Amino acid sequence: MYLGAIEAGGTKFVCAVGDDDGRVRQREMFPTTTPEETMRSVIRFFQQFELKAIGIGSFGPIDLNKSSRTYGYITSTPKRKWENFNFVGEMSKYFPVPIGFDTDVNAAALGERLWGAAKGTNSCLYMTVGTGIGVGAIVEGRLLHGLLHPEMGHILVRRHPEDGFAGCCPFHSDCLEGMASGPAIEKRWGKKGAELTNHTEVWELEAFYLGQAIAQYILTLSPEKIIVGGGVMKQTQLLPAVRRYVIDFLNGYIQHEAILQHIDEYVVRPGLGDNAGICGALALAKQALGE
Repeated sequence: MYLGAIEAGGTKFVCAVGDDDGRVRQREMFPTTTPEETMRSVIRFFQQFELKAIGIGSFGPIDLNKSSRTYGYITSTPKRKWENFNFVGEMSKYFPVPIGFDTDVNAAALGERLWGAAKGTNSCLYMTVGTGIGVGAIVEGRLLHGLLHPEMGHILVRRHPEDGFAGCCPFHSDCLEGMASGPAIEKRWGKKGAELTNHTEVWELEAFYLGQAIAQYILTLSPEKIIVGGGVMKQTQLLPAVRRYVIDFLNGYIQHEAILQHIDEYVVRPGLGDNAGICGALALAKQALGE
């Protein structure tokens, strides 16, 4: 019997089956279209296997309150066709097994803590920088939930004094996601990030916003490890610059050797690489099975 895993993104769904140690045995990817069409493909994939639990790491916002009538739903998403979609309920119709459900970034944080760069820690953050910016958190060994779930990609940031870009978040304009996501890079500079690799000014500005945000996360949650992934972070020059800005923004206030001497071991790339999301969904399935 396998663990099932769904990494539900705004542009694609990744479905996989794997083992309790996080090894992926088989996977398939589908474009995210309508719930009806996408879920047909999801269900067809999993019906090939005998499953003991399923983990879903989903784009959001989502309802994680198990006492809520809309627990397991994607709620007020800007992806209108998916608004108020009963994700857990739909899967439960076909698969009567424990189902773990959380944000895609919380799932990735859990996967990295079990099998990746944060293994052995009691707290960590997973930040993804791509089409959007999302941050998942584990605090004192538990995934961070509250009124809803963390939305740290939408924190407000100080503008760079030479940046006149208005921002592109439909809710907040110049929040972190509005200033530093992949679409923000493209709208500010007129080209996709992949076409701007050799433009130092692009990545210095990007690092300014990301480093500022990470410094705020350190001051707020004090994680033992910070993992940064996503398509934008594939620019190899970006992470070293982000680390430099983290130190600059903290300005000596946090006197800890992890930051002052070993920042390159503290703010790191995903240990699971591009599998962080799908392995995180396997980790949610494992956790649901244990509960």
